[in-house]
Amino acid sequence: MSDERVTFGSKLGVIFASVGSAVGLGNIWRFPYETGQNGGAAFLLLYVLCVVLVGLPVMMSEFFIGRHSRKNAAGAFDVLAPKTKWNFIGYNGVAAAFLILGFYSVVAGWTLEYFFQALTGSLTGKTAADYAADFSSFNSGIFWPIFWTTTFIALTHIIISVGVQKGIERSSKIMMPMLFLFMIILCVRSVTLPDAEIGLSFLFKPDFSKINSSTVLSAMGQAFFSLSVGMGCLITYSSYFGKDTNLQKTAITVTVLDTLVAVLAGVIIFPAVFSFGIAPTAGPELVFITLPNVFQNLPMSALWSSIFYLLLAIAALTSTISLHEVATAYVHEEHGFTRKRAAFIVSFGVLVLGVISSLSFGLLKEYTVFGLNFFDLLDYATAKIMLPFGGLLVSVFVGWRIDRKILKAELTNQGTASFYFFTIYAFLLKYIAPIAIGLIFINELGLFKLLK
Repeated sequence: MSDERVTFGSKLGVIFASVGSAVGLGNIWRFPYETGQNGGAAFLLLYVLCVVLVGLPVMMSEFFIGRHSRKNAAGAFDVLAPKTKWNFIGYNGVAAAFLILGFYSVVAGWTLEYFFQALTGSLTGKTAADYAADFSSFNSGIFWPIFWTTTFIALTHIIISVGVQKGIERSSKIMMPMLFLFMIILCVRSVTLPDAEIGLSFLFKPDFSKINSSTVLSAMGQAFFSLSVGMGCLITYSSYFGKDTNLQKTAITVTVLDTLVAVLAGVIIFPAVFSFGIAPTAGPELVFITLPNVFQNLPMSALWSSIFYLLLAIAALTSTISLHEVATAYVHEEHGFTRKRAAFIVSFGVLVLGVISSLSFGLLKEYTVFGLNFFDLLDYATAKIMLPFGGLLVSVFVGWRIDRKILKAELTNQGTASFYFFTIYAFLLKYIAPIAIGLIFINELGLFKLLK
């Protein structure tokens, strides 16, 4: 292991960067509509259980892989299991991160468009049908979606090019406090709306009759994707952890804060949705079609909608940074390019994917593979195949391949930090996590539906 590798400069930097990697549109966009479609509080309870029993053990395992190897996501497995095929896990993570960036940057660009519209007052004075038509017209266009996608990729590129401490860590220290501040402001506004208690009851008062096998699998899938495991981000970031970083406390802190962001997103959205009589089961269009209709009914609507879409943009940027770093670190370390050159190569490749993904809603919408446009194809391939498969292999690799003494020594900082529940952690990692992730994998591929 090399001692020359750059590290995050402070414990706070470690936390903010790691939380930033985990927190993204999955927490603020995907979690609310998954919760709405799966019965509210019962789904939330299952989600928290899945985070603790599956997500946390896999996260700690990725932290182990990263810091113990002190390498990028692909190179880590060449250190831990040299001359074996296990490095496929790392290459899968690098490829997944790169492909996710290709379509995620498009959605991230949408947040900038809506932030701009909110600032200029363009989101007010419209009907629900107008919002739906406007969104369809915008995302099927050519110039503006590509412009905002390019802008977002450029912002990400600049931060990555500066480096780990001056770029990733410094930006995380600015953006994560801003994100939590904006979320708290919006939460206070939301819970003071008329009939807000109905939305809070929906989110926090469980109706266990809503729980079925589909709800359990949805909660497990959301927990898995929300924590950003299986895509190399946590392996890459933890390779920048110092030897004194407490991996257990860091993993727990990141998990708690990541879950808190998801819950706060629910507190922002559900009281507002119920207050204005809108169904909480709205799908992915919730953020770009449903919520603008909610915001325009509020006093100072431009202020609240501006804060919300800026919040979304910040969450998206913290994720694109971590995804970009996975690919950049790989190109930089495994192929000998300078960091700036590696970042440029990745950004250029992502831009190509982003342009094609954006055009797949309009100009290229007739070109499909298995009935999926290019954007949806990248989403399906990564979210439903590559990430669950990567997470499954990580849990098997660390649970079955790594010597337990080596694993425990790394997770306890060579015995200087206590780990009272190591046996439980090892059991969850070795048996529960692979089975649970395997079920997610089967469910995401739609095999359960075929069996039915």
